Amino acid sequence: MNNYTICVLPGDGIGPEIVDQAIKVLKVIGEIYGLNINIKNGLIGGAAIDKTDTPLPKDTIKLCKESDAVLLGSVGGPKWDNLPPEKRPERGGLLKLREELELFANIRPVILFNDLKNISPLSLSENSENIDLITIRELSSGIYFGKPKKITENSGIDTMVYRKEEVKKIAEIAFKIALKRRRKICSVDKANVLNSSLLWRKTVSDVSKKYPTVQTEHLYIDNAAMQMILNPSQFDVILTSNLFGDILSDESAALTNSLGMLPSASLGDEINLFEPAGGSAPDIAGKNIANPIAQILSLAMMFEYSFGKKNISDHIYASVKNLIGENIRTADICSTGEKPVSTDKFGDLLCEDMRETF
Repeated sequence: MNNYTICVLPGDGIGPEIVDQAIKVLKVIGEIYGLNINIKNGLIGGAAIDKTDTPLPKDTIKLCKESDAVLLGSVGGPKWDNLPPEKRPERGGLLKLREELELFANIRPVILFNDLKNISPLSLSENSENIDLITIRELSSGIYFGKPKKITENSGIDTMVYRKEEVKKIAEIAFKIALKRRRKICSVDKANVLNSSLLWRKTVSDVSKKYPTVQTEHLYIDNAAMQMILNPSQFDVILTSNLFGDILSDESAALTNSLGMLPSASLGDEINLFEPAGGSAPDIAGKNIANPIAQILSLAMMFEYSFGKKNISDHIYASVKNLIGENIRTADICSTGEKPVSTDKFGDLLCEDMRETF
């Protein structure tokens, strides 16, 4: 298959700026690999609220469901923080879209490139070597979606619920990914105090029996968070729930010193969504200084997970690595004394490298 329809949702804050760089790369990929790529643009988040009074218009949902994959920028910002929860860009836009597309697995890889080890908080530690891990987060259930959920003047209620089939489904994804990597899974829960985690641990243990070549261990969330900093290189695949995955995957950003380095994929049964792990960063929006690498690597994940073209994904990663090695970097990943490049410039130079290395 060489024909792809991609729904692009730039969103808010730095979203449009970094998405523009990914689109540049996408067009180069279509050119050099002979792919016919049809891009459809839609509204989500604050940008959609401003134009349609809703964070997720029906037209956007339709566009997404008619596409082969969705590329998202970011949503949210202080402009919309005082809206009712269901009207805010995050819950009414992003979480609602995940629900509409029935996305159930979030995949967030963290790779500390050799040329960036000097800016990692772990730069003086021997445990900064070989950091290459993936957090696989259950996305469709848990405390973010459990019922009852309500708030009153004197109390707030959120319910953490997991069902066996939900845990089994995400565990199968994690074990299959582990088979293609170093064959190690760390399942993270809080089984010492939470009933939902007791079910989680038992179900993951049952699934592990189908994969005898994968080493499986279990950690409580508090210990896992500590180990992420003390010795991140011990991890290969981390499997965890919606809430714990949200925390751990963002914590892992510290390993690279920038959220701008972290791509992600959210998988569904029919369509997948790809977005950077960082937020909309409204404080730097419009300044042409945002790091587009996470957005571009999210595009790379699209070619691997949605289109089965890992060669293209590897090509994108290689070009990003080349530029970093040549000290072509945005401000957030520059060493002291280095001159950063702009968001646009990084995108242009990456496209040049991809053409040269094809």
